[in-house]
Amino acid sequence: MSTKKPAVDQALIRDLATILNETDLTEIEVEQDDLRIRVSRNGTPVAPQAYAAPAPAPAPVAAAAAEPAAKPASSGNAVPSPMVGTAYMSPSPGARAFIEVGQSVTEGQTLLIIEAMKTMNQIPSPRSGKIVEILVADGQPVEYGEPLVMIE
Repeated sequence: MSTKKPAVDQALIRDLATILNETDLTEIEVEQDDLRIRVSRNGTPVAPQAYAAPAPAPAPVAAAAAEPAAKPASSGNAVPSPMVGTAYMSPSPGARAFIEVGQSVTEGQTLLIIEAMKTMNQIPSPRSGKIVEILVADGQPVEYGEPLVMIE
């Protein structure tokens, strides 16, 4: 008993589990220094790991991408989500939305916010154009690569 293992931050694990419940995600992974923690609903509730698990990650992305693909829109005009998180259409509850269908936007203009790990990330427009469709609802969980907005 002379060798001590580094303590796992149980508060971090609880926070990750809370994020899973709030966003309906199936898995979330965080890496700090040499410790990687993955919280998953797929059978491994909490697993400190020293390796990356590439096989499970594509499944949620493919499942999320399958739903928007059914929408009648050109994928070349879609603005994909750069991260996993919760999409918000306005800067604060009750405030006016950043964008509306039919509105013209300029490159760099904020389209929406994605909350990830309690950090609000502004998602800028990659190009100027007209908003033809908004593919996510306020407060909706989004996956990496999921189409958020269609710009024509």
